[in-house]
Amino acid sequence: MTDLATYSRTGPVGTIVMDDGKANVMSLAMLNALHAAFDQAEKDKTVVILKARGRHFSGGFDLNVFAKGSAEDQYLMLKAGAELALRILSFPTPVVAACQGNAYPMGAFLIMSSDHRLAAEGNYLIGMNEAAIGLTVPRFAIEIARQRLTPTYFSRVVMTAEMFGPAEAVTAGFFDRVVPADALERSAEEVAGKLSTLDMAAHAATKARARGAVIKMIRGMIDEDITPQYGEDRIRSRASA
Repeated sequence: MTDLATYSRTGPVGTIVMDDGKANVMSLAMLNALHAAFDQAEKDKTVVILKARGRHFSGGFDLNVFAKGSAEDQYLMLKAGAELALRILSFPTPVVAACQGNAYPMGAFLIMSSDHRLAAEGNYLIGMNEAAIGLTVPRFAIEIARQRLTPTYFSRVVMTAEMFGPAEAVTAGFFDRVVPADALERSAEEVAGKLSTLDMAAHAATKARARGAVIKMIRGMIDEDITPQYGEDRIRSRASA
């Protein structure tokens, strides 16, 4: 795997860190690096902490690809992102997301797909701003949001593109709790340590049972919506704009 996403293991806990030196955008390279890191975590059977370095947890999908990329580039990037979110949603061991900064759509999808979600106190935002920047929210992302966001906030997040600071994001359903910024890493390690005492077979079976219907639904949506034709359609739409 590349340095865009590194994996390290301490006992039963594996830590995946995103760091592209900028905004941790979800380029195809970043997404492939994350998949490789989760491959290793799955092989090791570790509880996963997913975190990032810098001011941003993630700037979301690489908008330059949507604006200027080829049909294949757009298809492959969206496909890799959707598959990663679904993978985390159904991962056989617990996944703890530790957010320290701005989390734009694809970053928000990964957080919402995780099992325990921590936010550091700070002046940053999380949300799904697609409708504000001329993008239609993918169906897979809508269903990920629907199963984690509170009904009061769901429409505000998905359809009116509101972004929220950490405290209100807990109320909305993006996070489980906010911790002091200097305690984020320690808090994530404590949560992961406690989760590592679970019976992992029972955890995986319960997760499959609890999320089975939405996982099946999202699987079908990815297969139906994110095909090479998706990229070709976006190119035609871009040319006619």
